[in-house]
Amino acid sequence: MAKIYVNGEVQEVNLPLNVSELIRQNDVQQPEMVSVQVNEEFADSNEWDKIQLKEDDRVDFLYFMGGGNL
Repeated sequence: MAKIYVNGEVQEVNLPLNVSELIRQNDVQQPEMVSVQVNEEFADSNEWDKIQLKEDDRVDFLYFMGGGNL
């Protein structure tokens, strides 16, 4: 087991693990509406299958919120 941080929380994961697999493991709803940062760098959604996570990586799922009144 390896330790990574997802949205600031420690998660124990089995490596190898890519970003797409992590999204599935975390039951992210509508992943097409989520931006992902790995170690504070934005990850291109076309590359999620290729980005292999490592021990102590920091992953953030950023959700777009709409709405508001003008």
